[in-house]
Amino acid sequence: MIPYGRQDITQTDIDTVVSVLKSDFLTQGPMVPRFERTVASHVGAEHALAVNSATSALHIACLALGLRAGDRLWTSPITFVASANCGLYCGAEIDFVDIDPRTYNLCPIALAHKLKQADREGCLPKVVVAVHLCGQPCDMQAIHKLAQRYGFKVIEDASHAIGGKYRGEFIGSCRYSDITVFSFHPVKIITTAEGGMALTNSTELANKMALLRSHGITRDQALMTHEAEGPWYYQQVDLGFNYRMTELQAALGVSQMDRLDQYVARRHQLADRYNDLLAGLPIATPWQHPDSYSGFHLYVIRLELKKLQVSHRQVFESLRQLDIGVNLHYIPVHTQPYYQRMGFRPGDFPQAESYYREAISLPMFQTMSEEQQDTVVAALRKAIDV
Repeated sequence: MIPYGRQDITQTDIDTVVSVLKSDFLTQGPMVPRFERTVASHVGAEHALAVNSATSALHIACLALGLRAGDRLWTSPITFVASANCGLYCGAEIDFVDIDPRTYNLCPIALAHKLKQADREGCLPKVVVAVHLCGQPCDMQAIHKLAQRYGFKVIEDASHAIGGKYRGEFIGSCRYSDITVFSFHPVKIITTAEGGMALTNSTELANKMALLRSHGITRDQALMTHEAEGPWYYQQVDLGFNYRMTELQAALGVSQMDRLDQYVARRHQLADRYNDLLAGLPIATPWQHPDSYSGFHLYVIRLELKKLQVSHRQVFESLRQLDIGVNLHYIPVHTQPYYQRMGFRPGDFPQAESYYREAISLPMFQTMSEEQQDTVVAALRKAIDV
């Protein structure tokens, strides 16, 4: 089967990880800080905090921004559940903003309307999580302006987007946000097996997140309540978590970063080729905003079902039967049973639900060959019976 995503592990990656296995440190050594510096330098951020998953990064980002019970977090309904769950971990209330029908990202116009109403009702969000779906950045300048007007904090969930750009700058620079989060899961653009990272230009936020990722424990005398009792001494000054990244994961990440720009360029080549191969078919190919340079983690098509004699499910199942590992990113979060019990209902976010009824993620990974891509397109033609 041709998978929808696949990691690329080279001998250099293996050698880098093996060198760490032979070193004195498997955790809490020099490789994690090196990985953090590598990513921060590449994207133009002041600080980077590596953690064991993007979900953990979202959690400590929310906590560092002071999200707590009684506060509100808004995000897109078309995302993985972690983008919303991170607010629930902090005791906050969750709401969603419908998507733009072309980019599939959180719609800034819908956000402006919702903020205006929330301001009248006294229920503005404390945090908005802007999800860069498929690797294409949201309209961050518009979201930033709204944040300045209404006083909320902004987290960029860039789990799909490392290596992409917005208005000529790398995603992760945090020019228009307080914190940006990356994911390094195996199907993402680069991988550390499991892992994530939070980036910020705020020293205060970076220090807070560093504390939270390791049990709330510090050896920094400046943060202690009294003088250290000896060289062994540490204090727990906050309630933190064991969210640390290992040296092995960081070593893999450092090695993979050498190929990041090459990976994203190859994904653009594949996307352009898909666009050519799929031209004229009753499907919508991914529209790209002129301000964006997508990481192209995903290549999502939308079926023009009124022009087809088969259903969305039939097309999806036919592709799977033809050994094409398509997927669907994502089921709208507000339709999940857990969120339904909070009061969300089908129909709440019509653009997101329309997207879900039509979307299919085709295989997209940097080592994909043109022959594999031709196989995918031929299978799609057969599935939609054209």
